Amino acid sequence: MPVYLDHAATTPISAPALAALTSVITRSGNPSSLHGSGRRARATVEAARETIAAAAGAHPTEVIFTSGGTEADNLAVKGLFWSRRDAEPARTRILVSSVEHAAVQDTVEWLEKHEGAEAVWLPVHADGTLDLAALEKELADGGADSVALLSCMWANNEVGTIQPIAEVVALAGRHGIPVHSDAVQAFGSIPVDFRESGLAAMSISGHKIGGPVGVGALLLGRAVKLTPVQHGGGQERTVRSGTLDTAGIAAFAAAAADVTGNLAAESARIAGLRDDVIAAVRRLVPEAVLRGADPAVNPAGRLPGNAHFTFPGCEGDSLLFLLDMAGIESSTGSACTAGVPRPSHVLLAMGLDEDTARGAQRFSLGHTSTPEDVDAFAAALPDAHARAKTAGMAAHVSSIETASTFR
Repeated sequence: MPVYLDHAATTPISAPALAALTSVITRSGNPSSLHGSGRRARATVEAARETIAAAAGAHPTEVIFTSGGTEADNLAVKGLFWSRRDAEPARTRILVSSVEHAAVQDTVEWLEKHEGAEAVWLPVHADGTLDLAALEKELADGGADSVALLSCMWANNEVGTIQPIAEVVALAGRHGIPVHSDAVQAFGSIPVDFRESGLAAMSISGHKIGGPVGVGALLLGRAVKLTPVQHGGGQERTVRSGTLDTAGIAAFAAAAADVTGNLAAESARIAGLRDDVIAAVRRLVPEAVLRGADPAVNPAGRLPGNAHFTFPGCEGDSLLFLLDMAGIESSTGSACTAGVPRPSHVLLAMGLDEDTARGAQRFSLGHTSTPEDVDAFAAALPDAHARAKTAGMAAHVSSIETASTFR
């Protein structure tokens, strides 16, 4: 079996989630139907809603089920922008961190192109944390009057940096600006409390926490107005239409209860393994550079399962596939298009040049990770790195036809 070090992309389904999925999926019933099977499905959905609300620090009515994090991000960003702009036409600016996932980044760019939005990409520091002074400057001197919303992820999917959400919400709150956060990487890894955060909207996803792919949720404040993105039956508080996936939702809830029920101990265990990975890379490849917050200096600044490095003079895709050949599965930040690797926008925003950014590799751990996984990784790394470095940067052209991207 390969050693799986890509839990940030998707983590294996947990035993409680699998049990819930297989139990419910054999039953018939649309949760919007009024007969017995429909009522039973509805009861399953509402029980799951309460479980997820409890796990995320929300009220059950604030949980809007979606097909995953990407849909939740689209619904939040588009829905908030349209609602705010319709109420006050001058509010056309969207403040957004420069290290957002594509689900937010591409949505904002689409709104710029098609809906007259103006994106303000907020800078980050070298470790990937949002520059709060730059945010405060954007909000000063009446600038807040033209802002529709602010979107800042809770934790970065590439380098694992945890953002100062409390400070962001406080700054925006002084001007009545709603804040959305993509918490897909944070939920289930660190304590996340929607109610205490003061956020207007927050995105989470099932397959990042041991649930199935294809189910997620947008947590939306009860007083927050949102314009629907898609139309139909209005099953979820009239802002999201579509027949609910009862089995997927039940499994999502089971995973959420499982992962948050033992969060402190499991996060500490995984963080220990992460630190072992970091130590192994630094010992075996001293020139490699850890990107994001250093847990030795700022333990609370990084996700417990994330270790992200750049390897100088080494193509990230080459290292990925050489590790894969050795039975180690990881990720790289470059998306290979027509044979030309593109560096990570996150690393570029952190101040790295393109060549350095193209040497990225992310190793992420999760609930199935073990010390033996770390040992196997350490055994495979030196040879894979040496061979990848020998291949060099390939004159900015890669012969690799597949792509590896982050969520």
